[in-house]
Amino acid sequence: MTTNMTPHRQGDRPGINRRTLLARTGAAAAALAAGPVLGGIQPAHAASWRVPGEEVTHKRTWMAWPSSYTIWGNTLSRIQADIAKLAKEVAKHEPVIMCAAGSSAASQARSACGSTVQVISSVPVSDCWMRDTGPLFRVDGAGGLDAFGLNFNAWGENATRFYGIPASAYDKDRVVAQRLAAYAGVPFAKASVVGEGGGVEYDGDGTLMATESCWLNSNRNPGKTRAQIEAELLTRFGASKMIWLPGVKGQDVTDGHIDGTARYIKPGVVMVQLAGDVRPDVWTANAQAIHDVLVNATDARGRRLQVLTIEGPDVLPRIPSGKQADFLSSYMNWTVTNQAVITTQFGDTAKDAAAKTAISAAYGRPVVQLNLDNLYGNGGGGAHCVTMQEPNR
Repeated sequence: MTTNMTPHRQGDRPGINRRTLLARTGAAAAALAAGPVLGGIQPAHAASWRVPGEEVTHKRTWMAWPSSYTIWGNTLSRIQADIAKLAKEVAKHEPVIMCAAGSSAASQARSACGSTVQVISSVPVSDCWMRDTGPLFRVDGAGGLDAFGLNFNAWGENATRFYGIPASAYDKDRVVAQRLAAYAGVPFAKASVVGEGGGVEYDGDGTLMATESCWLNSNRNPGKTRAQIEAELLTRFGASKMIWLPGVKGQDVTDGHIDGTARYIKPGVVMVQLAGDVRPDVWTANAQAIHDVLVNATDARGRRLQVLTIEGPDVLPRIPSGKQADFLSSYMNWTVTNQAVITTQFGDTAKDAAAKTAISAAYGRPVVQLNLDNLYGNGGGGAHCVTMQEPNR
């Protein structure tokens, strides 16, 4: 996030910083606001199919190797270093498959990630945001596994509007979901809505939560009503209740993805990060508004949600003051693995420690905190944004 950004030169462009305000383009502050197929919208499966919660056992994690200078400019090597650091940590806890765009990128990824990360070039990618571009895997409780995609369109083509990056730069990511599913050998279908995996949280027990700013948005789903979008998401995820939350439209590339602010720990339990002192006011207000909705919400089973809270950092000692408002200072964007939860640390000793303790207590698992300043800063996304879990059948 930033409140006063100026365009970067081509060589210095930080690429898609998913938390950057539209002030860069002069916009006003925005209000809160079934068999394998390749192409074609397919009917959703019966409700017995569901996307399980992220805390269940995984078969592996999928990631994507960034290799586009068109997207990242001179920050590319720094983003790659953070992706490699994260991949190696995830690989300590479960298998990782890294998708790369061609043999040269794959060779580079193998060198950076080491032998514990499997790298493939048969599923080419445009960028690193596997949470948003990859397939969502479903299970049926009887050994079945399939997947669906959300028709990624570069965050409503915000990549072009915010940064002038050609829409064609994301062509591989527009089809990576079905290609990855085919590689994994599972049936695939396209949803009838457009969005991203980071735009919806699911408990695996019938309840979803999402921000209206992402889904009820003309850059993704023009002409569709909230009821239509809700019905499709519920059917695809195998859920029966949606909790709609306020969001922030037009102030970052994602239009306010939920996974930076509120996450499911397990069915009936969510965690919300309330803003620390470095968060701009619009995000501070939105986090509080999300919290206030959730404390009064019930889930698909009729349970009143247990809402845990943590606070964001008050200081970012490693980040220049002029870049702090544009930094994704969210502990919430963690990735859950079979043996640990992996998140970030920001150099605020007290807040880092408090977040680690709270997340570990909530999950009953160790928490690993990495320095991922380039990913969270230049990238504007985090560990969750660049990973996608495949559950065990």
